[in-house]
Amino acid sequence: MWRKMGKVVILGVFVADTAYRAARMPRMGETVMGTSFALGPGGKGSNQAVACARIGADTHIISKLGQDDFGKLALDTWAEAGVTPHAQQHADSYTGAAFIFVDDATGDNAIIVSPGAAALITAADIDAHIDLIEGADVFVTQLEQPMDAAMRALEVARAAGVTTVLNPAPAAPLPDGMLALCDYVTPNETECEALTGMAVESASDAERACAVLRDLGVKTPIITMGEQGAYLDGHGLVPAVNAGPVVETTGAGDAFNGAFAAALSEGRTPLEAVQYGCAMAGLSVTKAGTAPAMPSRAKVDALLT
Repeated sequence: MWRKMGKVVILGVFVADTAYRAARMPRMGETVMGTSFALGPGGKGSNQAVACARIGADTHIISKLGQDDFGKLALDTWAEAGVTPHAQQHADSYTGAAFIFVDDATGDNAIIVSPGAAALITAADIDAHIDLIEGADVFVTQLEQPMDAAMRALEVARAAGVTTVLNPAPAAPLPDGMLALCDYVTPNETECEALTGMAVESASDAERACAVLRDLGVKTPIITMGEQGAYLDGHGLVPAVNAGPVVETTGAGDAFNGAFAAALSEGRTPLEAVQYGCAMAGLSVTKAGTAPAMPSRAKVDALLT
């Protein structure tokens, strides 16, 4: 059932994804032949914003870009998805880019991100957008932009009573007190191990890891577990949604986070929001690319009925 959507503000990075498919990664000093190449929009924050807007939320992104072709790609991507940008463009820097290796046999990926102008985001930039963040229903950030900016944004959102979501990716040491600012933290298995020191391979592992995350201050941990689904603390494992053959897993976590935030802004329960996230992720992996693979709200709803 459709409900009135709320407002989601996302702090994050846009990068141009340069995706290479091959049978395997080259070793150092080695060249291998690839089977395909694609250029498209990416970056965790941007991907999450596109997914969020496709679900129907009033979605805003805070970021920085260069004044270049990749910056134009960012603005065009957000305009097409219905994302409102708050992104200063810098003539003396560049728009971020990412190298993505995709395994031809499995669709699994390995990624190097160079955030460019988005690495210049500061706490002062957050202060310049205080009204925007305070007016949100849900605030989301990740760890591709500088940590002090993410920390300041979470502080602003928490002080205003905005629901806060941290996707702690890529894995990195966190400042003291950051997790205590988070209503939801959404690591995958690798990121969860970096935060807790515990390997997560099963639902019972996830349950124990969630207890550690709660002890660190997180209100409700959620661990995304790939083809198993997502573990919601206090509920258990929410199964993954099989929407068809897997083409590429790049961006699946972003699809989950964007849809999860959108559903929360709509007033849905955490369980319903996780189910939306799993459905969005399940559909996204059936297509190549990241932002272009984010499905519409109608397709997500159809999968859940």
